[in-house]
Amino acid sequence: MHWIQSWDTALFRFINTTLANPVFDQVMPFASGNKFFAPAVVVAAGLLAWKGGRRGRLCLLMLALIIGPGDGLVVNTLKHALTRPRPFVALQDVRFLGIPTTPAITEVFGSRMSLDDPGSGPPNHNSMPSAHAANWFAATMILLVYYRRSWRFMLPLACTVAFSRVYNGVHYPSDVLVGAILGAGYAAAGMWALNSLWRWAGRNWFPLWWEKLPSLVNPEFNSQQSTVNTESLNADSHWLRLGYLMIAATTLAHLAYLASGAIGLSGDEAYQWVWSKHPALSYYSKPPMIAYLQYAGTHLWGDNEFGVRFFSPVIGAVLGFLLLRFFVREASARLGFLLLLILQATPLLAVGSILMTIDPPSVLFWIAAMLAGWRAVQAEGKTSHWCWTGLWMGLGFLSKYTELFQLLCWVVFFALWKPARVQLRRPGPYLALLINLLCTLPVLVWNAQHGWITVTHVAERGGAGQAWHPTLRFMGEFLGAEMFLLNPFFFFPALWAALAFWRHERKDARLVYLFSMGAPLFLCYSLWTFRARVLPNWIAPSVIPLFCLSVLYWEKFLRASRPLRILQAAGILFGLGIVTLLHDTGLVEKIARHPLPAKIDPLTRVRANAEMARLTGEARRQLQEKEGKPVFIIGGHYGITGEISFYLPEARTNIVDQPLVYYLSSDKPQNQFYFWPGYRDRRKGQNAIFVREMPLPPLTNGWVGKWLHGETDLSLYAPLGFFPPPSLTNEFESVIDLGLRHAVYRGQVFRTIQLFECRNLK
Repeated sequence: MHWIQSWDTALFRFINTTLANPVFDQVMPFASGNKFFAPAVVVAAGLLAWKGGRRGRLCLLMLALIIGPGDGLVVNTLKHALTRPRPFVALQDVRFLGIPTTPAITEVFGSRMSLDDPGSGPPNHNSMPSAHAANWFAATMILLVYYRRSWRFMLPLACTVAFSRVYNGVHYPSDVLVGAILGAGYAAAGMWALNSLWRWAGRNWFPLWWEKLPSLVNPEFNSQQSTVNTESLNADSHWLRLGYLMIAATTLAHLAYLASGAIGLSGDEAYQWVWSKHPALSYYSKPPMIAYLQYAGTHLWGDNEFGVRFFSPVIGAVLGFLLLRFFVREASARLGFLLLLILQATPLLAVGSILMTIDPPSVLFWIAAMLAGWRAVQAEGKTSHWCWTGLWMGLGFLSKYTELFQLLCWVVFFALWKPARVQLRRPGPYLALLINLLCTLPVLVWNAQHGWITVTHVAERGGAGQAWHPTLRFMGEFLGAEMFLLNPFFFFPALWAALAFWRHERKDARLVYLFSMGAPLFLCYSLWTFRARVLPNWIAPSVIPLFCLSVLYWEKFLRASRPLRILQAAGILFGLGIVTLLHDTGLVEKIARHPLPAKIDPLTRVRANAEMARLTGEARRQLQEKEGKPVFIIGGHYGITGEISFYLPEARTNIVDQPLVYYLSSDKPQNQFYFWPGYRDRRKGQNAIFVREMPLPPLTNGWVGKWLHGETDLSLYAPLGFFPPPSLTNEFESVIDLGLRHAVYRGQVFRTIQLFECRNLK
């Protein structure tokens, strides 16, 4: 293949160097990517959806279903399999006109990347095939199928983009040729596969819709003869099947995303993974459910990110199924499907289907108790329904102490809905309360054995015992965060529905019940902002009841108002776009041509944690080789202690019997590590590496450049406790500052740690 490589390189030199001119130097980088591209695509997509009718919307659907997966699954898989270096990496004297990252990072790393350490330079160092060419030619093929004349402008644009990749020095001609053939090929194959699937599934599962649209690639085609008897069918059964299909598809997509290893564990997830290695009745700050779920997940799939988070998508699927069935009984499957779409387009809830924190099981059991309770308060409600309600509430308490607010929700419901009070003369509610109380026993027993430390911790965190100075500064912060995380297109209608339904719909028991199951929790935390800061996820259990209320309230208005339906569709599209970016903030770089700074990247806490652990492990290895005796690791925060325990291979092997990583010792409980044997008991006379995470620097390029070069003004850290903790200097004979280490991810510093050599534990 040498002659092909020679031909490829010669043609690259011709395009990149011989054809160089000032006009192309301006035009070709613009063609590869510019700040106008993303807005133009959004506007074009909006016009196509609005004015294009059925054909335009099907075209957009094909573009969404084919280009994204094609780029991620086909192109990126080949890039990583072939690992062909880009021309400006492998060749000398290349005219490089690409902009891989910010000016500060380019200044530090230069325009050439290290092949030995790809993480040390800008990302995307693999060349074959060209993703730009694949995406553009895939789009050209799809548009050609739906709009025959589109090739007149799409093909020249695609060729220009492909040519610009070679001219800019980031691809060989063969890269763009393979990318173009690949993109057009998988676009054609994808359309054929989706159309064939619809012809089979539509005929059998959605016959009413299939009668109206028998072909996805030819919207005007009408079936002349129907082979399906649709007289006994109704559209609601179709929406129900579509709901099941969406639940299955999103669950598989979430599991595939977790299996890809796109994000690492957050500090809380890693910390609670350590809990799962120490099964107990309860823990310092949280009930035990999260540890049990992680224990089960890691025993099924191993100690990896997938095992830790396995039950989060599963919980999302169960929630979707329960809510869909609830709407089938109480309203319609169409509204149930609409609710599922809204939940998928709500960032706070979408994140809960990925990260395995205490919130997913808490929300699951809150909703399960709500749905069981609704059946219990009906005229035909049984005592068994109340027992299930009590069990779900009890399991919710074992997930998160917020579940206690659901007792308040029941008080509000009985106060607002007089017909339900007849239940108070029956044994059901009291059996539910008894079962709920029985579920609290593990937490009570553990706390009785440990000096009621959880009560003290929760009271201190809530500011109990401190003077109250009313303030408004936390209210704006809280509402602003909730508006974004709950999607403003859904947040404001939900608030409006919670207030407005009292005027005309107050006799609807469904609305009163859903209001009672959500509004009290949201209102309590809103009022608490007058005293202290409230984190956005604290109100998570109230979101789904309020959204259910909103969907039921706005149904009749949506049927009568086309502008409202357009706003609703815009909200779903907006939310899905935000959720997509939250899953991969690297898309910002592809759209805006600059990466999102780590300081404001919402995925910062799940980036570069493995690299941080590697840097700490390297410092430990060097000290161990230098001194010739065992060295352990001390973390300055429970989160970083958990992350190093998880990501350092030698630390992960024996978490319980002989841990390698410990939390900084203290004389009073600060977290769960206090209740396990510490290094004072096990590591006398040994050396240690103390590690703590430092804050990210301000968002200024000059500051970032100095910081990356190791020229940071260390005096800036002094107010933040730059020097080692006094307890550490008292415990060891000497403590030596090793300086800062920077954990880099895709050319950006996401984590900065400070290391200390600690010699001879006294």
